[in-house]
Amino acid sequence: MECISVFDMLKIGVGPSSSHTLGPWRAAERWIKELKDAKKFDAVQSITVDLYGSLSLTGKGHATDYAVILGLYGANPETIPTETISDIISKVKDTNTLSFNNEHLIEFNPKTDIVFNKKFLPFHANGLKFTAVCHGKKTASTFYSIGGGFVVKEERKNSKRNFEIKCAFPYPIDKGTELLQFCKTLNKPVSQVVLENEKSIRTETEIDTELKRIWNVMLDSMYTGCHTEGSLPGGLNVRRRAFDMHKTLVGKLPYTTPVEWIYSIRDTEVKFRQILKWVSCFALAVNEVNASLGRVVTAPTNGSAGVIPAVLMYYLVIENHDGDFEDIKRFLLVAGEIGSIFKKGATISAAMGGCQAEIGVSSAMAAGALTELLGGTPEQVLIAAEIAMEHHLGLTCDPIGGLVQIPCIERNAMGAIKAINAAELALDTNPENVKVPLDKVVNTMWETAKDMHSKYKETSEGGLAVGVYLTDC
Repeated sequence: MECISVFDMLKIGVGPSSSHTLGPWRAAERWIKELKDAKKFDAVQSITVDLYGSLSLTGKGHATDYAVILGLYGANPETIPTETISDIISKVKDTNTLSFNNEHLIEFNPKTDIVFNKKFLPFHANGLKFTAVCHGKKTASTFYSIGGGFVVKEERKNSKRNFEIKCAFPYPIDKGTELLQFCKTLNKPVSQVVLENEKSIRTETEIDTELKRIWNVMLDSMYTGCHTEGSLPGGLNVRRRAFDMHKTLVGKLPYTTPVEWIYSIRDTEVKFRQILKWVSCFALAVNEVNASLGRVVTAPTNGSAGVIPAVLMYYLVIENHDGDFEDIKRFLLVAGEIGSIFKKGATISAAMGGCQAEIGVSSAMAAGALTELLGGTPEQVLIAAEIAMEHHLGLTCDPIGGLVQIPCIERNAMGAIKAINAAELALDTNPENVKVPLDKVVNTMWETAKDMHSKYKETSEGGLAVGVYLTDC
């Protein structure tokens, strides 16, 4: 039986994409394990990797080929020093050899052994097949990267229907109505219900340790993005904006660490315009780090990784200067649960649902989480999530050049601001007057996703991706 933990929704990885980078990377790891379990790993003589559909159409811009190489190399996306990535890739390209799982050397030419196939496999838009020759015979496995770094194989019966099987959680939740019922029965806020589920699979000490690790990566990505200038890689020559914006906003209180930085920001002016700029700055910073193959937290995806950190940082530096880890913990628990409801009832894959599945979901996650921290009831938490998603319905995924830069980076800033607005609207809403419950907007999002033309689903074949050319940039 499967279940979706908060730590499935919030995963540490390397940019620029959870579905196109982290997913293929994890698929390569799983394939290596399959080969080892079948006692075939040591006999591998050559490898071919076929990318299909969206993975092929936007694979170059999303560094899918790099991810495949790094996964086959045996690198861990959570721990690899990101500054070593370019050296590893260059060595493989220059020598046409690969240290397979960092255990034995095989011939591998990325130009010919990673094949970009534009056709879509029927099971999912993000398909990839690994083929190895062992003792002169071929053995192959096909995986699907279904968004947020999740990877499945077609034989998992419920994958195509796009929902997860309930597990042994004491309070299994598929829908918002179920979550609210548990909150009412237990007389607990959303975060505490989620915590009880998490405690059924790990200790609270382990939960706290992992949540602190996730927050530290989020904070570090904001800090790094705000203190790094220049242009992003990929050919669009996009100038990093967080650095310039941060320079105009930061106060006079000195700092040398990300934690000291928080106190410095708390000491700055907080007029409405400055608040808008700070929130946007935090979101831009994370996704500029993401676009440059830096380390971020999928929340619920890499392309939308800036929304949740930006809103949580807003709470800590603007709303509550006494905010501490307990607030961070509650925020992340609520956000993770809301994300899982969308994943079970719809999708978090832009290749399946457009950007509503990424920025829309992340905005809903952040809105609900912020609402609880601001004193909202469980009903208002779900109202906030619904409002945030309602105003992202139909949002397309049309990255220029297949790069997670334009319009992706700015969309994180917009999603964060919408989340804060949604939370404030929810706090002033009587649940008895709500016309659209969360579950209805989840269903609507999924129906919208199915109706959306494929050219608006992370293929770079429509929208801004064809309206603006690399030569224009």
